[in-house]
Amino acid sequence: MSSAPPRDTGKDHLWTVTEHLEDILATVRPLEPIELQLLDAQGCVLVEDVTVPLSLPPFDNSSMDGYAVRVADIAGASEEYPAVLTVIGDVAAGQGEQPYVGPGEAARIMTGAPLPPGAETVVPVEWTDGGLGEGPVSRMRAHSTSPEGASGQVAVHRAAEARAHVRDKGSDVKAGDRALAAGTILGPPQIALLAAIGRATVRVRPRPRVVVVSTGSELVQPGTELGTGQIYDSNSFALTAAARDAGAIAYRVGAVTDDAETLRSTIEDQLVRADLVVTTGGVSVGAYDVVKEALQSVGDEDEAGSGVEFRKLAMQPGKPQGFGSIGPDHTPLLALPGNPVSSYVSFEVFVRPAIRALMGLEDLHRPTVRATLEASKALTSPAGRRQFLRGTYADGKVSPVGGAASHLVAALSQADALIVVPEDTESLEPGAEVDVVLLG
Repeated sequence: MSSAPPRDTGKDHLWTVTEHLEDILATVRPLEPIELQLLDAQGCVLVEDVTVPLSLPPFDNSSMDGYAVRVADIAGASEEYPAVLTVIGDVAAGQGEQPYVGPGEAARIMTGAPLPPGAETVVPVEWTDGGLGEGPVSRMRAHSTSPEGASGQVAVHRAAEARAHVRDKGSDVKAGDRALAAGTILGPPQIALLAAIGRATVRVRPRPRVVVVSTGSELVQPGTELGTGQIYDSNSFALTAAARDAGAIAYRVGAVTDDAETLRSTIEDQLVRADLVVTTGGVSVGAYDVVKEALQSVGDEDEAGSGVEFRKLAMQPGKPQGFGSIGPDHTPLLALPGNPVSSYVSFEVFVRPAIRALMGLEDLHRPTVRATLEASKALTSPAGRRQFLRGTYADGKVSPVGGAASHLVAALSQADALIVVPEDTESLEPGAEVDVVLLG
């Protein structure tokens, strides 16, 4: 079979969204597995199956507070004719040795306590007089003699079947069963199961450490006063939150001014805690786009294979993009545009899959569904570009939110989906079927 022709990747090449994403995912590799304590492994991905070493529950135990008894002793019991049994002792959760329940006897038992030998069922305390000795039963007790070690009597006024209110040994999982499969993301329920079967540590791929750096001398930290020509830095907050939502440990670096040396040294300082670096701003063709200049000299310049390539994509928003690796460890870096919507859309399309690839997940992408377009007029899209429009999705229908401009943060905050307009489509009429990426 002949190989595919080499891809034209010169500086004038207009990359498709698919080409750029394939290039990223061909470069990013899952992080090496490590052994972590359970709580440190939350959000991480298992790299091996976990087998149950012991059954859960590990012994027959009561699901109710009540009395452990023999079935024959309470057969036919009723309010009018209760079964009166001798209480021989208590069985508490965690108790090692239990009393033997013989004919005519009962053991007071607590929820979670082992079913004592001889007992066949558990009668809830609500089905008894609680051992208080009321009514005709107390008169019967006055003429009865309790054996040595007994603690009184109890009247049972309702029959119970065998094994009623008993949690059977192994009814949750049995020894030798697979508890969790490799590839499972560890959330609270999975960590609970690991703890329940006695695992203190687990082998996982760690959550990727993502460093987010925004660039621009016009950017100001929220909470401070704006000067003339300044805007608040929203991109670094949005992308840091998005990285955490994707499963990463994300670090936000305050906005860096338009100075190549400052940006270069900032990124170099961050490499020690980065499995992935994401920058936003400074990737187009403006006079002050310093990201290109700075990234040409980040880390060890002699490292073969390092470097960041800046590209033009057939995409709206998000035409200017950068991707490569930097530093001695060839840390992946994705350089995103500076406009807020362009930055966020680029993250969803390119960075989120990269993070999930680092985690070792097979499902890298947001779910995509087909939906009916609800709009007051036709949507237009530039020829040859894949457009991503913000929208709201419900019940198989999607409606656009805001316009196509890449600075509309308020509209972005209302969206829970991206409407995908293919490269070969220049207009979408109301009622058309469209692909929708669900962001929720």
